[in-house]
Amino acid sequence: MTKMPNYISTTNACKLCKPLGASVAFRGMEGTVPYLHGSQGCATYMRRYIISHFNEPIDIASSSLSEKHAVYGGAANLKLGLINVNKKYEPKMIGIATTCLTETIGDDVPMILKEFAKETGGLKGNPLLVNVSTPSYSGTHMEGFHATVAAVIEQLTEKSKANKTINLLPGFVSSADYRLLHEIMADFQNQTTILPDLSETLDGTALLEYEKVPRGGTPLQAIKEMSGAAATIEFGRTLGAAKTGGEILKDKFKVSNHRLGLPIGISETDRFFDVLTEITGSPSPHKYELQRGRLVDAYVDGHKYVFGKKAIIYGEEDMVVGLTSFLAEIGVQPILCASGGKSGRFKEAIAAVTDGVLTEQPRVYEGMDFFDIAEEAEGLEPDLLVGHSKGYPLAKKLNIPLIRMGFPIHDRIGGQRILHLGYQGAQHLFDTVVNSLIEKKQNDSPVGYSYM
Repeated sequence: MTKMPNYISTTNACKLCKPLGASVAFRGMEGTVPYLHGSQGCATYMRRYIISHFNEPIDIASSSLSEKHAVYGGAANLKLGLINVNKKYEPKMIGIATTCLTETIGDDVPMILKEFAKETGGLKGNPLLVNVSTPSYSGTHMEGFHATVAAVIEQLTEKSKANKTINLLPGFVSSADYRLLHEIMADFQNQTTILPDLSETLDGTALLEYEKVPRGGTPLQAIKEMSGAAATIEFGRTLGAAKTGGEILKDKFKVSNHRLGLPIGISETDRFFDVLTEITGSPSPHKYELQRGRLVDAYVDGHKYVFGKKAIIYGEEDMVVGLTSFLAEIGVQPILCASGGKSGRFKEAIAAVTDGVLTEQPRVYEGMDFFDIAEEAEGLEPDLLVGHSKGYPLAKKLNIPLIRMGFPIHDRIGGQRILHLGYQGAQHLFDTVVNSLIEKKQNDSPVGYSYM
């Protein structure tokens, strides 16, 4: 008998599933209903996760496959579901993402959609149908998010007249971050297509009646015209070289693509503003010079509280890269950077943003879960954890502060309003880090103190 190789299971994964990222991305597009081709449980799980973070309702349709469809295929359910979704929601677009089940049984969604178009002659109202392959076993929620953006650009963008618009592909950041990006682009007096746009669709106002499809999101016509833009800016140091939205626009329509890290902290935000100045020909508005100056002043004021402190940072790769850059520049020593993603570019990206800043590089690991992170943390004596809510049990075990950033934030309210980007975001992060360390010191003191 052949001996089976050792198998190490994932214990409390440091990532989420690919269709979840697709669902969030589709939610940021005008009049779009996310539709999962798979079992009902997938849609239910993802709705729960997204609602808990954003504190906003989100409808995710499902083809609701059962054991029978796992054998005979889910084409009939997919087609019937499209008819029902169109009838109930009257969307402008239906975004169809596959799950592990339908990818494993081999459902050819593009072919099924072509059959559906021939059989029905099109749905009433002619909603657009966009599909993306997102089996969870092939990546994380961030990869599902980026794959959806790429699929929408690939399937919807048409050749259009040249214009001065800038395409901005920020990735999965908070609704507050999206609003800040709108403000920055407007201050540079430039028309912008931000894809997707979660500024309103997942952080809306109180309404008297429930909106099945919320207002807001990237206009579909603007997506079609992204080919005529002056340039694309794409956030993500760990993104691959091919099949991202920015690279598709570059290859198909010759739109220049500027790949940057998430603008978290001064250094990465400076790079973002430098590129905006290069593209638009306009200098950085004076208000941002003031924001940067106040941020530098805050760094000086709080340096004595953070210098030499050690941090473990975890989460999706590009968020960890941005947070590591920020922590290094304020004097905190990142000792462990961990992610459930497996881009192959994580360690290189961490080194790039800390080069010349850190005297010693942190331990950097891809494909980690929280069991692995907890084992690595033993003996490192960290002063704080930085990441999303799933790190809370470890923070409690180590008796250190948890700085909640990224997605998901399930044990605090306002996750959708956490500002990470720009000088304003860095100011918020800095104040949060310093005050958490001061509070920890106060709580640990036998007598406490009331004056810094």
